[in-house]
This record gives sequence, structure tokens and C-alpha cells, in this order.
Amino acid sequence: MQEFRNSSASGTVKENHPQAESVGACQDLFSCGLWQALMVWNQEVKTLEEKANNFLETEKIGRLMRKYSVPCIISLVVAALYNIVDQIFIANADYLGSYGNAANTVVFPLTVVALAIAVMIGDGCCAFVSISLGAGKKEDAHRSIGNAILLCVICSIILTAIYLIFMEPLLTMFGGKVNEETYQCAQEYFFWIALGVPFYMFGQAVNPIIRSDGSPRFAMFATVVGAVANIILDPIFIFPMKMGMKGAAIATVIGQILTAILSIWYLLHMKAVKLEKGSFGLWGRLMKRFLALGITSFLSQISLVISMAAVQNMCTKYGALDEIFGQPEYTQIPLAVLGIVMKFFQIAISIAVGMAAGCIPVVGYNIGAGRKDRARKLFTYLLLTEAAVGAVATIIVEFFPGQLIGIFGASNESAYYTEFAVKSFRIYLCMMILAMVNKGTFIYLQALGKAIASTVISLAREVVFGVALPIILPIFFGLNGVLYSFPAADIITFVIAVVMIRWTYKQLRPDNESTGKVVGCAAK
Repeated sequence: MQEFRNSSASGTVKENHPQAESVGACQDLFSCGLWQALMVWNQEVKTLEEKANNFLETEKIGRLMRKYSVPCIISLVVAALYNIVDQIFIANADYLGSYGNAANTVVFPLTVVALAIAVMIGDGCCAFVSISLGAGKKEDAHRSIGNAILLCVICSIILTAIYLIFMEPLLTMFGGKVNEETYQCAQEYFFWIALGVPFYMFGQAVNPIIRSDGSPRFAMFATVVGAVANIILDPIFIFPMKMGMKGAAIATVIGQILTAILSIWYLLHMKAVKLEKGSFGLWGRLMKRFLALGITSFLSQISLVISMAAVQNMCTKYGALDEIFGQPEYTQIPLAVLGIVMKFFQIAISIAVGMAAGCIPVVGYNIGAGRKDRARKLFTYLLLTEAAVGAVATIIVEFFPGQLIGIFGASNESAYYTEFAVKSFRIYLCMMILAMVNKGTFIYLQALGKAIASTVISLAREVVFGVALPIILPIFFGLNGVLYSFPAADIITFVIAVVMIRWTYKQLRPDNESTGKVVGCAAK
């Protein structure tokens, strides 16, 4: 017993153990003898000492949020730049212009499908690993990672095959047949992007796993390296080499390959979790656990794809009925502009997702350790930060739309292009502050394991309102109705999110306000 007292005094274990554990130890003492009781306590000490990430339970919440969220934000923003950089260089190539822009918009939802599967696996595994480490279950942690890697590889190969076999109907589904020039550009771009899907999915799936291992900076570095390669190669392939859409796609794939290579290197040098040969397998029990935690990420992305399909098809339909955009030389403009607006939104929402996703390891660990007080405080920090960033983004789109559209080659296009783009930015994105709070709430609920509540917010926004409103509103407002649908969906979803936020705060109220203190330091 002296060993346990010494360990307790050093501050490596909690001052007050849960009641169930204390009772269990006492029962062992009387039923199994002093020696067995001593072994129970020694094992508890050993388990607690093995928690490589125990700083997640003790360090200040604000500092932890910055430590994990900032690299995650950078990673996601940089990842978003893959597609955006392609579109910028394509738009500024006079031999591609708005046709290339429209083609990029057509292909974009199909890349999101790959992302959806990857983040379901990666975010789910990240949350499960964090919870497992918080509970001292290292075997579950390393086996779930191996399971996730195998599952990602299998899914990516299958998806690539589907994309190559069903290319034409898939491109048509997202408005690729708006005119022949757009379709040819989309087909050329998508072929090479499809070949890079396994590398893209692997990098995106492993990125949150790296964060859960306590290395958010390396996760960021791996993504940045790939994006920088894409930025360097894009103008080389598009302008002097005149490779067009093919060149933009190949530059993107090369960047994704570099990210995947760096991710593999890290997996071989993990810190908190060590992978072994026995880590790799498809275990149904673990797969069920981490996929359940990641399903909300999947549904969020897939529902976004469904919403984009509705918006892009309505844009094409009602654009053809418009006095200006119904003319053959201008038919691709609404689709091209919509893609640009969505790209800016993607950057803003990547910040929102990054802030929330960066909280996943912190939330998971503290919930696993029974620290509801810290999880609640982190939720407050997150909501306030999401609202602040959303307010800044809204100011930018309302006051500087001309500057934003100028980045995407507006000087090479007609006045109709610029006019519609400015209007689109100001209407379509006017409620970004609500959109970011909605997104942060849903991801945080996912980190808490509240899959149903998280799914309700995501599906309501993207499927119920994101599909219904783009179909209904244009009936009354024409092409402008497509633009009105986005802020209307965010407003209605925010009402639902407020209900979920209040409920979450009640759920995170500590069972005993006096619990949660650690020997040697006050609760942060």
C-alpha cells in the first residue's frame, strides 16, 4: 500500500476515485485477500501513468483549443485550397475561362463524396482513439487505427472504379451537360482526379488520426506540403505547358500523393499509440464503434453533395430560362459563379470545421476521464469563436465581393458575369455567422458521441432545407430563388441548433460540482 500512497502524493493519480472503483477495491480486499487488493491498486496506478495524453485533462482549455484547432484549421483550409487553387488558375487561363470554372464546379461534389467516406473513417477513429486513451484502453486505440487504415484503402479503390466506370452519368447528374465545352472540360479533369482518389482519401482519413496521437502540427505539415506542390505545379502545367484541365488535375494528384507519403511515415512513428502487425485487421466490434462516431461526418458531407446536386441543377434549369443566361454563350455563367461562391464558403466553413474538429481529441479525452466541466467550458469557447469568425466572413462578402470575384478571372469575362457574381456573394452568403455556429455545434455533438442530435442538425440543413428550398423558392423568384435558399436554410437550422445547444449544456452539467479536481492543481 505504501507504493500507492507514494504515487498518489506525486500527483500521478486522481485524489478521489469513482465510488464504483473504491467499492470494487474494498470487495477485493475482503474476498480475495490483501495481496489481490494490492494488485488492483497497482494496476490502476500503472494504467494512469500510461496515459500519454493526460495533459488534455489538466492544461487550460483555451490553450488546448488553440494548440489543436489552429493546426487543424490550417490543414483544412489548405486541403480546401486544392480545388480552389485549380479553379483560380483555370479561371485565369483565357483558353479555359468560365467553361473550366463551370467544369470545376461540376466535379467538386464528386470529390466531396470521397471526402465524406474518408472523414467518416478518420474522424470516427480520431474520436474513438481519444476516448480509448482517456479510459486507458491502448489496445482498442491501436487496433482501431489499423482497422481504419485498411477500411479506407478498400473503400478508395472501390470508389475509383465506380468513378471511372460511371463517369458520364455522374457528371451529368451535377450539371455537366450545361453545354458541350463545359462537359469536355469536366470529363478531362475528372478522369485524373478519380485516379488520385485513393491518395486523397488516405491523407484525409489519417489526418485526424495523427491529431488524436497528439501531433496536430505534423497533420498540418503533411497537408501543407501537398498543397504547396499543387500551387507550384498548377501554373506550370496550365500556362507554359498548356495542359489545360488535365494539368490542373495532375498537379492536384501529385500534391495528394505527397500528403499520403508523409502520413504513412508518421503512422510508422506514432507517439501515444504504437502500431504493430496485429493492429491491422477488420474487427467488427471496433469498426462498429468508430464508424458510429464518424457517421455524422459522413452524413454531413453526403448531405452537402445532395444539396449541391439540387442547387446546381436548379441553377442550370432556371439559368436557361433567364433572359441573359439563356443565351448559348452565357449558359455556363451561373454554374461557374456558383462554384466560386461555394469555394469562398468552403474556406470559411473549413475554419469553422477546423475549430470544432480540433476540439475532438480534447472532448473525447475529458469525457473518457469524466471531466464534464471541462467539456462544457470548451463548448462555450467554441461557440463564441465560431460566431466571431462568421461575423468577419459576412463582412468580407458583403463589402468586398468585387475583389473576391476578381481573384477568379473576372477581368476575362463579361459584365453579366461580374454583376451576377457580386449579387450571389451578397445574398447566398449573408448568413454565414449562423452557418458557422450550426457547423461547430454539429461537430461538437459528434465528439460527445451524441450521434442522433448531431445528425439531426446536419440532415436538417443539407437534405431537408438544402434540397427543398432550392427547388421551391425558384418557382417564385426564378434564378434569384436559388440564391435565397442558402441563407433561408441556415436561419431555420439555427433555430434547431439553439435547442440542441441548450440541451447539451444540461447534459454537460457536472454530476458533482466538487468532482474533477486533480491532486496538485485546480481544475482549469
